[in-house]
Amino acid sequence: MVDRILNRSHAAEAQADNVTAAVWAHVQQARNLKRPHTLELLKAMADEFIELHGDRLFGDDSAIVAGLARIAGRRLVVIGFQKGQDTEENIRRNFGLPHPEGYRKAMRVMDLAERYAMPVLTFVDVQGAFPGAAAEERGIAEAIAKSVGLMTRLRTPIVVVITGEGGSGGALGLAVGDVVLALENSIYSVISPEGCATILWRSAEQSQLAAVAMKVTAGEQHELGIVDAVIPEPGEGAHTDPAEAARLISEAVIEQLDALGRIPLDELVEARFQRYRAYGPFTVADRSAAPPERIGIADRLRGLLAGRANMPAFPGTRRGGSSGHEEE
Repeated sequence: MVDRILNRSHAAEAQADNVTAAVWAHVQQARNLKRPHTLELLKAMADEFIELHGDRLFGDDSAIVAGLARIAGRRLVVIGFQKGQDTEENIRRNFGLPHPEGYRKAMRVMDLAERYAMPVLTFVDVQGAFPGAAAEERGIAEAIAKSVGLMTRLRTPIVVVITGEGGSGGALGLAVGDVVLALENSIYSVISPEGCATILWRSAEQSQLAAVAMKVTAGEQHELGIVDAVIPEPGEGAHTDPAEAARLISEAVIEQLDALGRIPLDELVEARFQRYRAYGPFTVADRSAAPPERIGIADRLRGLLAGRANMPAFPGTRRGGSSGHEEE
């Protein structure tokens, strides 16, 4: 019997290791530097794209690109994160980590989309917003919060596509949509696996376990209801055939826009708002069913001292507890 139990334990441990390895391979695939980003996808998808620059407040953030596009004869606004294809471009684009002005540029273009009745398409591939001092000084948290708030009430259809890594509030700043799609090898999470492991295990070495616990893969996010549909990738990943990946994304996006276009705007905005309000439901346990807690010695002493509140004060001490001579 002991041997059977041990064999069963070893089998379970081996299975867990296989799951962890598979999930971590998925994470590495999502972070592949050769995966196509917003501009590469638009080059294959769009008949025309005019990029708009600047937030009209501080400057232009090249980590987020935004502009007007025509895809399959449709006019729409496209906004997305952009990483570099080499070291020089990565430095120029801050490795795809946006500053506040990037989100403010995105909001400016979203306002144009609403004004001219154009749907919004966003591409999400970012580990998180830039955590540097400059971003904090210019209000990165405020910019993300405003972007999320604007997208919840924007009166035009919004389709979101997670193309690589969707991490933290930096991703959510452009990921509030009526429909959220995800490429097959993408990931989506509230925090990076390394960040989660650092908080829970005090070590980034446990990031693989964190990735498994958070259910970061596109398939798992689909099962949880966070992602509406998973877009298959060609070959061994989108990076092996960017043109085919762009075609698959284009077909999925056009199909969703057709469906969203038949919904009245009031219903569309209300459904979008309620969708994000419903995330993270929880159940409050019945406190009366819980067993009574054992009273500790500190609580007993407090109760004992509280019962002596009416004891006469020591000579020379006022009722308030301060020392000194009583006034005559």
